[in-house]
Amino acid sequence: MGEISMVYRLLAVNIDGTLLQSNGRLNKSTKEAIDYVHQKGVHVALVTSRNYHSAKKVAKALKINPMIVAQQGAFVGASMEKPIMVKRISEELTAELVQMLEKTTCQILLIHEKYSLGNRVNLPENLLGKSVMYLNDQNFYAQNYVDDISEELIDQPMAPTKMDIIFPEKNARNDMLKLIKEMFPEVDAVLHPGHKLTIVPKGVSKWSGVLYLADHLKVKRTEIVSIGDGLDDMDMIAGSGLGVAMGNADEEVRKVAKWVTRSNDQDGVAYMLREFFRKQHPIEFLQKMNMLK
Repeated sequence: MGEISMVYRLLAVNIDGTLLQSNGRLNKSTKEAIDYVHQKGVHVALVTSRNYHSAKKVAKALKINPMIVAQQGAFVGASMEKPIMVKRISEELTAELVQMLEKTTCQILLIHEKYSLGNRVNLPENLLGKSVMYLNDQNFYAQNYVDDISEELIDQPMAPTKMDIIFPEKNARNDMLKLIKEMFPEVDAVLHPGHKLTIVPKGVSKWSGVLYLADHLKVKRTEIVSIGDGLDDMDMIAGSGLGVAMGNADEEVRKVAKWVTRSNDQDGVAYMLREFFRKQHPIEFLQKMNMLK
């Protein structure tokens, strides 16, 4: 059989703009390609800035039960009941950040894996009804909107995995980013398109979540294939054994990739996986033949 090339054991795939098409649909060929890779004994993880509940919905549309790295890397696991890792912003720190943010005009959303809490600011009418928190119902992700988050936190303190903040304009966002960096060294802030800012516990990122999972699965970083399209996928793409950028990714993201595939609307994930993993023997077979280092 001659020389065996690098064997990949973990596939990390971003959800929006990568796994899903622009219309939010999951293509049949993508579903089948993920299954094909999984059949070869490769671990699969969905990686996303979305909350766990929302990521799980996408996972259910696949033929397999993948691992999930959600909430910008703060939640890692296959189920809500038994996460491998959850990192949180402390209750105290959350209250301080919210107090500072409430002095400006912005939409604040505190994201927990079971529910979220947001402020009522320039929100469409239909979101204003105060929802009840059904914490025991596994299928329901309660989104609770209140007038004053600080007040709510006095009665019901919260330690979210991340905070999403949307500003009316870019300058306000950039000023706040500076302020957070100066005043709160215990958190990291990530910029997203459209005046959005995400606050996560220090050191949390999609890539750190993937590395934590890899460590748990005893997979080396050189054995990871990652596919993404966003700026927050860059570390993951640059650090993996094989980093793949979507054809629809920003130029900066494509630059750090070892491979650029087609866009998400041209089945880029399916195309890359078929092309690449066709050459890899199933992990079980390689183990039997003692070909894995």
